Amino acid sequence: MIRVVCFGDSITARKEGYPSPILTYLLSERTKGYHFINAGVSGNTTDQAKLRFKKDVLTKKPDAVTILFGANDSATHKLVDLEMFKQNIYEFTKQVGPKKTILITPAPVDESLQSNRTNVRMQQYALAVKEVAEVTGSYFIDFFSELYSKPNCKALLKGEKDDGLHFGKAGYEILSDLIVHKLKEMKETGKRQGK
Repeated sequence: MIRVVCFGDSITARKEGYPSPILTYLLSERTKGYHFINAGVSGNTTDQAKLRFKKDVLTKKPDAVTILFGANDSATHKLVDLEMFKQNIYEFTKQVGPKKTILITPAPVDESLQSNRTNVRMQQYALAVKEVAEVTGSYFIDFFSELYSKPNCKALLKGEKDDGLHFGKAGYEILSDLIVHKLKEMKETGKRQGK
């Protein structure tokens, strides 16, 4: 059984009407031979997540870790400096190991419903994640661009809360498909390297 820890904030933790967090629920439905552990905590910035990283991620001895932050780090009322955010993501990646890490950019927001977040800033944090992925050679999902480029982006960002930040099932289906694709890529790379 391949152990995957999904580490993040409320985007990772949300249930959206499901019996357990929707992200790990959908991932379990879409794959065989994987055990998903949800390590999402609502409201977390990377600064806060650092304090629980060892307990929630490293002690689980994961084969792979998805890291998805930025929604809170980029918010005006919680703001974590861009360079500090980048450093935190880099530290997480270094400790897990780039070959086991899938870095995911934060999703865009519906600005008409969000007073604390803008897509211009969200994109800066997304680019920071991309830079860390490039520097470390870890796996990477540009979830921001994936959603932002869709003509129905605004509709995809609609979730139970309808706050322009917490998206619903349609957004999670896209995200879980992207993660499944990366996990398969990881497996193939591992096989080629004789692991």
